[in-house]
Amino acid sequence: MANYKDIKGFQIQSTSSDPVPYSGTWSSGGSLNTGRAYAGASGNIPAGVTFGGYTGGSPGYVANTESYNGTAWTEVNDLNTGRGSLGYAGATSTNAIAISGAHPPGAYKTAVEKWDGSSWTETGDVNAARSLGSGAGTNTATIYFGGYAPGGPRLANTESFNGASWTEVNNLNAAKNEGTGSGTATAALSIGGTPNGSANLATVEQWNGTSWTETTDINTARRGLAGSAGSGTVTATLIFAGYTTTDVTNTESWNGTSWTEVNDLSTAGNQLGGTGTTSTALALGREPPSYMAVTEEWSFPSGPSFLVEGDMWFNTTTSTLKVYGAAAGIPAGTWASGTNFPSALYGITGFGAQDAAMMAAGPIATSESFTYNGSAWTDQPGMNTASPSTARYFPGGFGTTAAGVVAGGEPLQAFTETWDGSSWTEVNNMNQGRTFNRAVGTSTAGLTAGGATPTKDEVELWDGTSWTETTDLNTARFGAFGGGTQTDAVMGGGQIPPTTTNTETWDGSSWTEVSNMNSARVLGGSAGLVSTSVLAYGGSPSALTEFWNGTSWTEVADLSAARRSWGNAGTALAALYTTGEPPTTAATEEWTASLVNKTITVS
Repeated sequence: MANYKDIKGFQIQSTSSDPVPYSGTWSSGGSLNTGRAYAGASGNIPAGVTFGGYTGGSPGYVANTESYNGTAWTEVNDLNTGRGSLGYAGATSTNAIAISGAHPPGAYKTAVEKWDGSSWTETGDVNAARSLGSGAGTNTATIYFGGYAPGGPRLANTESFNGASWTEVNNLNAAKNEGTGSGTATAALSIGGTPNGSANLATVEQWNGTSWTETTDINTARRGLAGSAGSGTVTATLIFAGYTTTDVTNTESWNGTSWTEVNDLSTAGNQLGGTGTTSTALALGREPPSYMAVTEEWSFPSGPSFLVEGDMWFNTTTSTLKVYGAAAGIPAGTWASGTNFPSALYGITGFGAQDAAMMAAGPIATSESFTYNGSAWTDQPGMNTASPSTARYFPGGFGTTAAGVVAGGEPLQAFTETWDGSSWTEVNNMNQGRTFNRAVGTSTAGLTAGGATPTKDEVELWDGTSWTETTDLNTARFGAFGGGTQTDAVMGGGQIPPTTTNTETWDGSSWTEVSNMNSARVLGGSAGLVSTSVLAYGGSPSALTEFWNGTSWTEVADLSAARRSWGNAGTALAALYTTGEPPTTAATEEWTASLVNKTITVS
């Protein structure tokens, strides 16, 4: 008989105790010689550099430059022009750039200087003087964006540096300052900040060398934060600290798709210098209440074994095979209150992620749509096909906040609209008008199944342009739960009538009846991007939540309140449910599954 290594190409490790999660930590580093905030930084552990900043006393804005060897800071050659609130970038301790900034208060500099590891050299000035802008790249190829202009307006201006001169290029989508940047001159992130000096942003924009596109929001909206600067990338970035309504220690890691909260800093503060990568980083200086000299170092602890999600091992002490992850079997998770929807209603459709969701349509005559960033709802342009004569509620929706689709709706509509991140466009109708239809997939590969009225078994596929009818469900129904993709999906529950527990899976060509749900329900929320990990919640109304693992349904933690209607988004690991009835509500709940060690039964 073949062994596991022969089949899979690797062996399962044996250990006498369960390994611990692989998570970075902050530790104390050497203190700066000059405590400060609003400084620039470049490099990493054990070789970093910081420059400029504000000390709070006389002379206030400084030119001081210090070099770090992993243990202590040493004063080296100063900037030619002292300043704080400057933009900065740089990949190493011998390659940095100091951009624009302020000195003294009210005086904004266009001056730009390059650091070569021993001295600063003046180079081409920026076009728009500003403070509190953000940078990314090296001292020969840099992008500089956002900031605060003389006289007070926040800027969306973006400038590109070729090593000698600056060129104005396409602006950010939203003007702001006090954010942070990461990446290169052709692939960068603009993260957090403030549009007006009081509100905090969770928004993140990604630069592709030509234009900015909104991507997944950070978990904690804030300004005055720091991050990976020139050492980070658009697929691996660390951010930390900042100001919400108070100074925070929060640290988040970006993997190119989502932000994950990791271990916090020891000392809260904002307007600090930051540099490094997701593996090693430096956080230095900060305010308030004083201008600090503190340095903290981010690194991963050494040890024989640290877990990442998906790891599998055999515990020889307990003689059990285990796997680590939120999706390891049935997720242990809980529902918690989120920010209420702007109004109490029902019948809206939703799609996207828990912290980057779109909700659209709703009760008779509404066309409104809103996005959610995990902490706040933002009003977006209304849909086209919603008026007193074309009521638009209980349609199917799928996709993301950058590219989504809504189809169908009450009463018996075939209308389809696409969302491109800024506006709705009417496109080709479905072949069958319907409402209460469940839809899954992406903006170029979607599926809608069932619906009413009358109760339907029809299934249609969306290719980004048009709908094509395909194999019908075995059981006609409306208001079902579902998840997955255009070629690999699951549909469960709904109403025939009566309400049913019937569940079917789709393999891209046919539907197969599988294990039923535990409770018959209709018109609840569901979340799941893969057919083997789907969460079904609420409905009928009910507070019940069930998890589908590809084989069977299991009841997990209930919602805090029973409701129906499907203002839903997210995945089985991080789901969202908002609005509903009866009575009509604006309540939002967020489901979070915990990373766990799951024991696997073997025979």
